[in-house]
Order: sequence, then C-alpha cells, then structure tokens
Amino acid sequence: MKTDHPQHVVAKIVSRAVKFVLFALLFLAVLALIGWVVMSLWNWLTPALFGWKIIGYWQAVGLIILCRLLVGGFGGPRGRRGPWRGRMRERWEQMTPEEREKLREGMRGCWGSAPASPPSDPSPAA
Repeated sequence: MKTDHPQHVVAKIVSRAVKFVLFALLFLAVLALIGWVVMSLWNWLTPALFGWKIIGYWQAVGLIILCRLLVGGFGGPRGRRGPWRGRMRERWEQMTPEEREKLREGMRGCWGSAPASPPSDPSPAA
C-alpha cells in the first residue's frame, strides 16, 4: 500500500488552491473583457442606429446575464441538443414498427404537418 509523504500532500493541496485562484482570476478577467466588449459595441452601434441611450459597464454585464437566461447560450461541451436525444433514440430503437407509426402520426397532428399519404378519394376540382 502506497502512502504519500506529508510534504507531498501539502504540496498537492497548495497546488490545487493555486490552480483554483488562477482559474477564478481568469474567469473574472474574461467576464470583465466580455462586459467591456458588449458595452463598447452597444455604445458604438445602438445610439447611431436606433437612437438608444448609452449604457455603463454593469448594465452591459447585466445584459450578458439576461441574454444567458433568455437564450441559454454558453452551452459548452454538452452540445446544443441536450441529453434527451440519446434517451429518445433508445426509446425509438425499442419500439415496434406499429408504435413508431403511431408516434409519427401523433407528431404530425401536434406539429401540423401534412399527412404521410395523400387521401385516397380526392375531391374533384370545381
């Protein structure tokens, strides 16, 4: 059984703490830069294009947060389709052909798509 020397344990803890502090500082620096870019672009474009007022730095940061809440950007490595896609694929593969067709019909009705097959008795054009 391998045991770490106490100095190595302390060094690992200090290393993790330093990495955390550096990551936090990097995060704050990037947030500050993005806030400045949004503020600059807003103050450069919107007064000239739309006649809107200029905004301050914290208003720009608030605008970023609002956009994040409303649009859900900054998705990261999870992807944009979400985890439901894999679950839906598994369900689809376990369905019988009849169940799949029933689901297709339900989706057509829900989303207002045209039927898969044309009507068998079309009415004559008048």
